[in-house]
Amino acid sequence: MSRRWTNDLSRADATPEHLFLNRRQLFGALGAAGLGAALPMGARAQDALEPNSFEEITSYNNYYEFGTGKTDPVKNAHTLTTDPWAITIGGLVEKPGDYSMADIVSQMDIEERVYRFRCVEAWSMVVPWNGFELADLLEMVGVKPEAKYVAFETVYRPDEMPGLRYPVLDWPYVEGLRLDEARHPLTLMATGLYGKPMPNQNGAPIRLIVPWKYGFKSIKSIDRITLTDKEPPTSWNKANPREYGFYSNVNPEVDHPRWSQATERKIGGGLFSRREPTLMFNGYDEVASLYEGMDLKANF
Repeated sequence: MSRRWTNDLSRADATPEHLFLNRRQLFGALGAAGLGAALPMGARAQDALEPNSFEEITSYNNYYEFGTGKTDPVKNAHTLTTDPWAITIGGLVEKPGDYSMADIVSQMDIEERVYRFRCVEAWSMVVPWNGFELADLLEMVGVKPEAKYVAFETVYRPDEMPGLRYPVLDWPYVEGLRLDEARHPLTLMATGLYGKPMPNQNGAPIRLIVPWKYGFKSIKSIDRITLTDKEPPTSWNKANPREYGFYSNVNPEVDHPRWSQATERKIGGGLFSRREPTLMFNGYDEVASLYEGMDLKANF
C-alpha cells in the first residue's frame, strides 16, 4: 500500500540474527508463519534497536486496572478474559457495529514492527510488536468526511480488574488521537509481541501503539473505538491537565513538572547504566510534518 511505512534502516543495522537468537533461545517461535517477513527496525540508524527480552517487556509495565506497581499486572492480569473479544466501533463511520477479534484479524496483514517505547516516567524499552496498521481498520469500517478524531476506550470489568476498585483514574481508561495521527503508517494495532499473542499484562488481546508518543497514549485492551468531530477526553489529561497534554508527543524540551524529559533510562541496562538523550518524537522524525505550525510546548 502506498502509505505503508518504510524506514531508512537496512538489515545491516540490525543485531546479527545468530546473536539475537542465541541470547533469547526461549523465543525460537520468532518469525513463525503468518507474521510476515517485514522487520522494520526503527528510526535512528545509530541504534541497532535490539529488543528488550520477553521477560523485561512483560514484567515491567503500567496497567493500573490491575494495580499501580510495576509487577501488579503480572500478578493480577490473568483474571482478564480475552477470548472471545469484540470491539464496538461507532460514531462517524460507514459500518458501525461490534467486530470480533477473529473477524478483524482475518482481514488484516499481521506484521512485525520493532519500535522504541518511551514512558512518560523517563524509562524506555525496544519492543518487537506484532499487529496491523490502524489505518487499515479505519479503512475497513469507512470513515465519514466529518470525522477529525479517533477515541478509544479500555474494557471495564470490575470483577476481572481489581485495580478498578481504587479511584486512581476516572474509569474506564480513555484515549484519543487526531485522525491524521491515527492514519499515520507508524500507528499500530498490536495483537502480540515476540511472535506470541499479547500477554494480558501488556494489553491483551489488542492495544494501540503510537511510538512517537509517551506510552500512556498506547491504550490497552481496547473495547470501543469511536470516530468523532470533537477532541475526545483522555484519562491522564482529565486527571491532571497541567502534567499530561492531549498530544503527549515525546519532546525532550518539555519537562514533566516533576522531572526532566531530556534523558531516559533503558530498562535492562543495569543499575549503573548511563542515561541516554531523549530524541524528539522518540526518534521518529517522519511524523514531524503532522505538527507543522504548531507550538509543541504549548500543545504538549
